[in-house]
Amino acid sequence: MSSVISSHSPNAVSQAVSVLNAGGLVGLPTETVYGLAARADIDVAVASIFRAKGRPTGHPLILHISDIADLDRYAHNVPSSALTLAQQCWPGPLTLLLHKTSAVSFLVTGGRETVAIRIPANECARQIIDQCGHALAAPSANLFGHVSPTTAKHVHQDLGDKVDLIVDDGNCTIGVESTIVDFTTDQPQLLRPGGFPAEDLESIIDQPIIMPSGESRAPGMLNSHYAPKCTVVLVHTIAEAKRALSEYDDARILDHWDNCPLYAASLYTQMRQADADGMTAIIAVLPDKSGLGLAIRDRLNKASLP
Repeated sequence: MSSVISSHSPNAVSQAVSVLNAGGLVGLPTETVYGLAARADIDVAVASIFRAKGRPTGHPLILHISDIADLDRYAHNVPSSALTLAQQCWPGPLTLLLHKTSAVSFLVTGGRETVAIRIPANECARQIIDQCGHALAAPSANLFGHVSPTTAKHVHQDLGDKVDLIVDDGNCTIGVESTIVDFTTDQPQLLRPGGFPAEDLESIIDQPIIMPSGESRAPGMLNSHYAPKCTVVLVHTIAEAKRALSEYDDARILDHWDNCPLYAASLYTQMRQADADGMTAIIAVLPDKSGLGLAIRDRLNKASLP
């Protein structure tokens, strides 16, 4: 079985670094969701991420760095607007899709010439990355397509002994994945709504971020994703939710539907708990499309698909 260590342990960072430098996998806490981390320059370790998750190798992974000074090591021809966002939004729940350098393995990028990069806001995660001396590749630490993990317990439930060490830093504060913006096209494109609202990013660069068309180049963008075992029923008002509740024998309405930060932070935990309690359905009130609401709607829509 994998071992779990508290982030408050004086040995947490050094133990995680030792595992990673030996080519192992670490359950890494971030502000968004827990990541399944490996040294991005050790191909055998990166390959083990895909095996542990059951993730197709054509799906790219996000590269996590600890300092903006490392950006040029992994990306080139970075547009000024992307650099502005990096300077003002990192560390934080924002991932930039950029042109990769030769330092990034095609195994990380799913064979693409682009790489997704971010700096997590979680201090423990940044310390681990910094002491490794190299970027970490880290998708969410769950089985492919399943509900994302926002606690160390979730990681252990999904991956068990497939992960060598889990660093427990409590609940993720944001609770949904990072926003992904593509800067490899003529206009920046929103590939995935997430923990950083798109309208806030637009105001920083004074430029619209458009919605893409066609196949996504971003990690974690299957049509069906983030899905619990129970049925996810989407409604627009709490009155509709109460009516829908009567149609199922074992169902519940997701809490915090009227408070987007709490809704996001608790969303995946509520989904997992519904499965653990044997619910046949969860009723989810869709929030407005502004702020974090867009990310929550995206996760709920994907979770509701067969």
